[in-house]
Amino acid sequence: MDQTRAPYFQALLDYVDAGVIPFHTPGHKQGIGMDQAFREFVGDNIASIDLTPMPGIDDLLQPTDSILEAQQLAAEAYGAQRTYFLINGSTSGNQCMMMAAANPGDLVAVPRNSHKSLLGSLVMSGARPVYMQPDVDESLHMDHTVSPQTVQRTLDEHPGLKAVYIVSPTYYGIAADLESLVRIVHERDKILMVDEAWGPHFHFHPDLPLSATAAGADMCINSTHKMLSSFSQTAMLHQQGDRVRVDRLEAVLKLFLSTSPNLPMVASLDVARRQMATEGPALLSRTIDLANETRRRLNQIPGVYCFGEELQGTNGVFDLDPTKITITVKDLGYTGYEASEILRRRYNVQVELADLFNVVALFTIGTSQEAAERLILGVSELAREDRAVDIFSPSGVLQRRLKTGTYKLPKTPPMRMLPRDAFLADTEPVRFKSSKGRICAEVITPYPPGIPVISPGEEITKEIIDYLDLEIKAGVRMQGPFDKDLKMIRVVKEKTPSLSGEAPAAPA
Repeated sequence: MDQTRAPYFQALLDYVDAGVIPFHTPGHKQGIGMDQAFREFVGDNIASIDLTPMPGIDDLLQPTDSILEAQQLAAEAYGAQRTYFLINGSTSGNQCMMMAAANPGDLVAVPRNSHKSLLGSLVMSGARPVYMQPDVDESLHMDHTVSPQTVQRTLDEHPGLKAVYIVSPTYYGIAADLESLVRIVHERDKILMVDEAWGPHFHFHPDLPLSATAAGADMCINSTHKMLSSFSQTAMLHQQGDRVRVDRLEAVLKLFLSTSPNLPMVASLDVARRQMATEGPALLSRTIDLANETRRRLNQIPGVYCFGEELQGTNGVFDLDPTKITITVKDLGYTGYEASEILRRRYNVQVELADLFNVVALFTIGTSQEAAERLILGVSELAREDRAVDIFSPSGVLQRRLKTGTYKLPKTPPMRMLPRDAFLADTEPVRFKSSKGRICAEVITPYPPGIPVISPGEEITKEIIDYLDLEIKAGVRMQGPFDKDLKMIRVVKEKTPSLSGEAPAAPA
């Protein structure tokens, strides 16, 4: 196919050029009725293509023309049989994959460090998760990927599994051994789904990890907006092989996608694909070189560590994305949250992620040399031995005295109800610090990275209470709980049936 084409973007331009008089949604009528200050800021061009599906402008839910061609071009570019455009991010992609692969009660193997959208897909599908423990890096305080040995053991222990779901790469850029995982899963004739949200660029450069489509995954998702150039909230779902029922997948997509999609967002997917297909290797080569040089210079700063190729081949680290730079600041006496706050308020540098001991900076095709220099300057200033107590540190001197060796990621808690059953059960609020032994009814997620510490249906342990208390004191932002300060937590009422059909046991 002609990868220089952007058929859907062109269809929108043709409609604007035709000068059609609009008696259709949206109500601002190509910007004419839009708030003037907003219109002046965003510009007339973007307002003019904010349209709705109609003759000449294809329908995302039932594409037959320009969107169909745009998706076929994307499928060819990514090496998939079929590609679907998403306008609710990889969140909707995770939900659609699970709903297409699993029925209520089906066993699905999933990593414990999955994004919270995976929990949403379990609630909606009714699938029963079999959690796999990824390899843990205690020194860096992070989970890596699930090893092939763990997947093999899980399949041996649960022969009734319907599918396996893998996260690769992780938020920190660590990639799994997808070729081995595909072989192991397909030998059992199971479906392999890959959350490749952070790897939409992998397929377009040989110095990046192997993409999920190239490895042969049955379905995978890419957050095109995260590392490429499409608008926020856009993503793609890729499918190949005959293990997934395409009619079921497309029915699920029609169920989840909006009937009023934002058309500039859809067009941005079309042109982001064109950009990668025609210019991707050159753009990504520059990005990789800039990231590697920045990592080298950051590692020269005393007390700062940015992991790289030296981790490759260690537990859970098959490969890594060089365009993600994880800056470990624990030896500077700061938490990652404090470092993030200081970098933003004092040096006007905003990192992507902060956790207890690290911050993560993304290098993409939009990152400039000037931006890299500002990041290096900010981190260098953080590391100065004569720095004063910083007024922008949100959690104060106490948190800079954290002893890094005493805090570990909590173990996976016991699952006492299916996520769907617990989410829909009768609930009651209790004090979080007194909730040990109760069944959680909500998702508790330090964000970013958006990985749940505890999910609906799991038993609240003292280890989890202590860990989340530490995260809150360190300045983390919690997503999921009704009480954002986590003084209270919603738990399942005692009378609600458990996973086994019996009433849950009383709290310990």
